[in-house]
Amino acid sequence: MSIFDGLKLWWSKTSPLQPLPATRWAAQQPTVADAQPAVIDGAVRRSQRRPSGNWYVVAASAEIGRRPFGTTVGGREIVAWRGAGGELHAGPGTCPHLGADLSTGTVDCGVLICPWHGLRLDGAPRPGWTPCPAYDDGVLAWVRLDDLGGEPPSECPVVPDRPVTAHLHAVARLVGRCEPRDILANRFDPWHGAWLHPYSFSRLRVLSAPAPGADLSDECDRFLVAVTFRMGRFGVPVVAEFTSPERRTVVMRIVDGEGAGSVVETHATPMGLGSDGVPRTLVLEAVVAHSDRPGFAHALRIAPLLTPLMRRAAARLWRDDIAYAERRYRLRTRLT
Repeated sequence: MSIFDGLKLWWSKTSPLQPLPATRWAAQQPTVADAQPAVIDGAVRRSQRRPSGNWYVVAASAEIGRRPFGTTVGGREIVAWRGAGGELHAGPGTCPHLGADLSTGTVDCGVLICPWHGLRLDGAPRPGWTPCPAYDDGVLAWVRLDDLGGEPPSECPVVPDRPVTAHLHAVARLVGRCEPRDILANRFDPWHGAWLHPYSFSRLRVLSAPAPGADLSDECDRFLVAVTFRMGRFGVPVVAEFTSPERRTVVMRIVDGEGAGSVVETHATPMGLGSDGVPRTLVLEAVVAHSDRPGFAHALRIAPLLTPLMRRAAARLWRDDIAYAERRYRLRTRLT
């Protein structure tokens, strides 16, 4: 073995990064023949048959702290806050007294105080105000809206399996002028990755995809993709699967390679119509990263420095993907 080969072997065992040869974007193998609309649409339709229990992701867990958090789900104003013990409370965002915006209130000792006349809410029902079931999975905050979902309710949301050992997580938040199904359609099109995001992906190859019109079991309904995550002139090759555990979520899970078990969850929550009459969808993308390499312990120690970078990288990808989803919505609604 030459010294060069020895260095390459040592590097492969020490670092997941591999040098990438310079390639031209236009020289990639076209994926247009493989990215069949029927395959993508079929995956979206099957996802819509999976129950959600009427649960909606509203925020990253870390977004809800000492101040009330306000958002809109399906045209309904929602406020969320933490109780005295850190428990998550949620309910209508309109004060039952004279309609004040409760998200502009104050939390004192776990009690939400309305800023207009001092109405106090401790999370229990009171005349004119009924709380929503809320759930904090440690990464994301959920609320259950039975009148909006219209499904049989479940006690807790369908939370994807995540790494059980030490991990880093970050959540990016964006809003698109489209419907949740357009966000899901973007994620069920892995063929666009290296074309639309050449700064992040290369050597992308879809190893398997569901057949058009197939009626598949949940275990078989997946896309399997070999891809290299780019970091400048270096990359990390992995094999990932894309699945949909419930009707508003798509999960990318690394099944082979560096960080096996790590997940990227894309959650699409309908917000309602904007002032222009076009629906808005909240996209919350949670990256939950894990590695068995000894060096990952160092990454955990500097998590406050790394998580903003993870969030920024996810947001950069979704700025492109939001444009994809919004155009898909415009074309779809214009033709129907």
